[in-house]
Amino acid sequence: MAVRALTNTSPTSPRSALVSSITSLLRNLNPQKANPSDLSFAPLNQFSCALDPSLVIEVIKKQTNPYHALFFFNWASNPAPNPNGYSHTHHCYLAIIDLLLSHSLFSTASSLLIQSNRLSDFMIAKFIKAHGDRADIRAAIDWLHRAKVIENGRCLFSYNAILGVLVRTNRIHFAESLYNQIVKEGVVKPDVSTYTTMIRGYCKMGMIENAKKVFDEMGCEPNLITYNTMIFGYCKKGDMESARRILGYMMDSKDCLPDTVTYTTLIDGYCKKGELDDAAKFMDEMEKQGCEPNMLTYNALVHGLCLSGKVDEAKRMMTRMRLNGVKDNIATHTSILRGLCIVGKLDEAIQHIKEMVRIGIKLDVKSYGVVVNEYCERGKPDEAISLLKEMRSKGLNPSVSSFNAVFRILVENGELEKAVHLLKQMPEMGCSPNFVSYNTVIHGLCGRRGRMQEVQKLIRHMVQNGHELDATVCSLMVKGYCEDANVNRAVQVFYEALDKHYIINLESFSVLIKELCRKGQFHEADIIVEEMCRRCNVIDIDSYRKVMDDFLCLYSGKTSETTFIGNKMETTNPS
Repeated sequence: MAVRALTNTSPTSPRSALVSSITSLLRNLNPQKANPSDLSFAPLNQFSCALDPSLVIEVIKKQTNPYHALFFFNWASNPAPNPNGYSHTHHCYLAIIDLLLSHSLFSTASSLLIQSNRLSDFMIAKFIKAHGDRADIRAAIDWLHRAKVIENGRCLFSYNAILGVLVRTNRIHFAESLYNQIVKEGVVKPDVSTYTTMIRGYCKMGMIENAKKVFDEMGCEPNLITYNTMIFGYCKKGDMESARRILGYMMDSKDCLPDTVTYTTLIDGYCKKGELDDAAKFMDEMEKQGCEPNMLTYNALVHGLCLSGKVDEAKRMMTRMRLNGVKDNIATHTSILRGLCIVGKLDEAIQHIKEMVRIGIKLDVKSYGVVVNEYCERGKPDEAISLLKEMRSKGLNPSVSSFNAVFRILVENGELEKAVHLLKQMPEMGCSPNFVSYNTVIHGLCGRRGRMQEVQKLIRHMVQNGHELDATVCSLMVKGYCEDANVNRAVQVFYEALDKHYIINLESFSVLIKELCRKGQFHEADIIVEEMCRRCNVIDIDSYRKVMDDFLCLYSGKTSETTFIGNKMETTNPS
């Protein structure tokens, strides 16, 4: 097929037709490895006269199979014939390396750069980022060391890339050490990207003073991203005065004027503090400065108004949002739902859900969860459960927090059968119980006589699902067995708790000692206290000892004197 014929097939877009034809040919050839020895480059020769860097980049970006792109790239490296004297540019190499790394073909990409003598600091930074995106920090660091060797330590791109990886993975102390090393060695001079990355890391971890120190010590002018990051850090801390001070620095610089992100961050910060007047002022200033509010800006205001119970104003803001050409989304409506629940208008919240469905807003777990929680707050678990089932019927998996809210109210209402049934149903409804789910239901059952068999079944199920018993559950069981007149099993659970170095709480301990003393098992009670002191570090030993003394006195009919020598208890009953 001649190139002339190809370019004439689509007179309105000859380049697109050419790219499509090359892509089609590559699919027919279908190379499936880096250097296929069984395929010839010859079919591609018909495109030699059309080769230029922009065509090569377009073809590479069009490929979904990286080996197709690599086969074309390798042919274009040395086309025959080559009437235009074509050779790959830096951007052609960037295109193929980006594609290979996006498919995790690290060794293929590395070999290509080594063979072409293009393994540089800039290229290695791409490898560092790609490994970091896959949480392979070790490989990213190995590439940094490689860059330092190749560039004799002058590898700022690689340093910035590894700092970015460490910040994204919350390894701020590691990033801090590396940053300090860069500054101390002085082989490379940090640039605005270096400083901004460290500032972002500190702000992300709430270490705003550290961020301010880096900001104050910057050896170059901050850019828009630097200022916005600092403003975000202060807003996250609720320090709006400092955020405004950074805005002042920004305005004074004249090189970095605030943008939509700047104003939206400030508006969101004020809304979260409930300072809606200041938020509104920045909205007005934003529009005066020619910055268009976006969906995040409006949603911040709607959310803030709803948290303050100003739902009607929030609805007017949503109308303003629509009139200004910004489409409301699920976050907007979830805020409205939350606001309606805050002001006690649950019926309106239900109507709003129906309105959301009518206008094509697809409800998510969070929006349903707002209303589920409100039903629970109102003591209406049946309505909450109905919503959970509705969520499942629409393909949504309810959150475990929504189930836990229902368990709490069922237990409070004494509807334990429903609670146990719902707990067993959870996996079928797309959610696995967590420790809180089991603990809430177990707590309810342990408070009722004759329910400890059910507790045992739930405990087995809980352990099978990977949840460990803790001191709280053990305490509940000890108390439950005592109140169920099964003191022997209560003692057994007590010793099982000791084996795990758990100390049952004072309330359950009191119930256990009372039951033992009531049955005349004073020696067993003595041993229990002695074992607890011997095997565990009981901080509030005096309170436990007083319980023991009181019940010995009450049920033995004698005045007892209990003393502790080291961890050993001795009880004497004077005649």
